[in-house]
Amino acid sequence: MLGPAETTAIWLSLRVALVATICVLPLAVWVAYVLARKDFPGRQLLNGLVHLPLVLPPVVTGYLLLVVFGQQGPVGAFLQITLGFTLAFRWTGAALAAAVMAFPLMVRAIRLGFEAVDPGLEDAAATLGASRIRIFGTVTLPLVLPAVLAAAILGFAKALGEFGATITFVAAIPGQTQTISTAIYGLLQVPGGEPAVLALVGVSIFLAMGALLVSEWLARRMTRRLERR
Repeated sequence: MLGPAETTAIWLSLRVALVATICVLPLAVWVAYVLARKDFPGRQLLNGLVHLPLVLPPVVTGYLLLVVFGQQGPVGAFLQITLGFTLAFRWTGAALAAAVMAFPLMVRAIRLGFEAVDPGLEDAAATLGASRIRIFGTVTLPLVLPAVLAAAILGFAKALGEFGATITFVAAIPGQTQTISTAIYGLLQVPGGEPAVLALVGVSIFLAMGALLVSEWLARRMTRRLERR
């Protein structure tokens, strides 16, 4: 059975995952394009930094976020003083942690999409006098849109299940920062919490599978549309 606390955790997880995905998607598209199409000094360093959250323990990532974005950290202190905005131990911090963990997966998926686009199509548009921005908006982006949509939903699913970085950066405050994953962890420490754990696990599986199925459906639909053109 799901009580009010578990229901709140579900809705908070959906909110955190949605905000994280929307906020980080434009950056993921830009970074993926740079890594796929540009050759510059430090390209491999950028690629390594982008994928670092995938290989670091999530707790380490959460600690680094706390050091940088905590109230005593350089960015966190600046936000607190200038904007009165706090990320640590707030749901917005949970969204930041989820975005950081989902970002590498999104960049990788979108980068593969860019690499699959034939550069000759962009060159042909350039010979007709189209600017780089127009080529990107009218030629490249439509072709890579299935990868972008798939990456967005994949990132949403990843953000939805984020645990290690989230609990380290924002803890698991009921009603404020407690997501599905942290709620499950908390219930496992309480005698008699197994029924609620099973219910939350079922919800997690349902949401994750739903996101993956929607991702596949959107990707195939967009691919069919592009093939008809």
